[in-house]
Amino acid sequence: MEFPYEIKDVDPELNAQLLKDFTGERTGFLQVGPKKYFLPSKYREQGPEIFNFKVRPDDVFIATYPRSGTTLTQEMLWLLVNDLDYETDSQIPLVSRAHFIEFGILVHDGLKAEILELVKDDPERVKDVHEFAANRVPVLDATPSPRVIKTHLPFSLLPPDLLKTAKTVYIARNPKDMAVSFYYHNRLLRTQGYVGDFPAYWEYFEKDLLPWCPFWEHIKEAWELRNEENLLFLFFEDLVKDLAGSVKKISEFLGKKLTPDQLDRLVSHLQIDNFRKNPSTNLDAENMPGTRVTGEQDFIRKGKNGSWKEELFTPELIERADKWIVEKIADIPGFAFPE
Repeated sequence: MEFPYEIKDVDPELNAQLLKDFTGERTGFLQVGPKKYFLPSKYREQGPEIFNFKVRPDDVFIATYPRSGTTLTQEMLWLLVNDLDYETDSQIPLVSRAHFIEFGILVHDGLKAEILELVKDDPERVKDVHEFAANRVPVLDATPSPRVIKTHLPFSLLPPDLLKTAKTVYIARNPKDMAVSFYYHNRLLRTQGYVGDFPAYWEYFEKDLLPWCPFWEHIKEAWELRNEENLLFLFFEDLVKDLAGSVKKISEFLGKKLTPDQLDRLVSHLQIDNFRKNPSTNLDAENMPGTRVTGEQDFIRKGKNGSWKEELFTPELIERADKWIVEKIADIPGFAFPE
């Protein structure tokens, strides 16, 4: 199918500033379609492939704006789909069990070359780098069913037949908590390599100049599809508040039945203190030289509601953010984040 959206380069002057603040990208940023979804340069070549990706009926997708409970739900879905195979779970990193379909757009060729230089004397690590930076569409095409697939793309940029073919869980999160988590994430990973402060980061967020923005359009697209049979729309706040209830709801959505003991074990496995220590989910198992910035916070952070109150927000920024959130939510009929 022909890709239906125009892909434009960001204004050169703005792009120059973005490249100074987000050092993982080396070429420039793009805006896609009428909603101007903001993505790195490699989306130009891989975006149409993702749009035309062949979805299978037994696929399960986890779709979110970043830092909205994605990894927790990704791990939960993989275990549910694979009959609670904790042995394989412990042996293979989550990123290799449940592929991130657009991850290839995040690894710029310049960054890849730097990492290859670091590991050039180790053939196995060289192989790992090439796999790490690869376009995930061919990888997923060759992956046997059942597949659990992660994405941060909005529904309009995903295969048009997705919800007619396979089940998808979408998680939404309050933008203040999300932005704090995404800020630290962007500082941790060199694929983003953010070097600015939080007020400047929030400015980019409000102006829809962070990857996968606009945030509100992303949520709005999912919210308008929430009654589709193959979509389960959940809130991160509810996921954290009632993890056992959320696991039951998701397992029922997938047609999986859990005994009380199975439910207890899965909830314990996903509980944040255990989850944070799990090398398979906290990226320890793929801690390739050159991909992390030392001294930054871990991939799995606090995993709780309201942590933004303890971090980064000044009174002035809280007032500004609250006003912006109220204005934006008014444009999404019936939508509200849980208290």
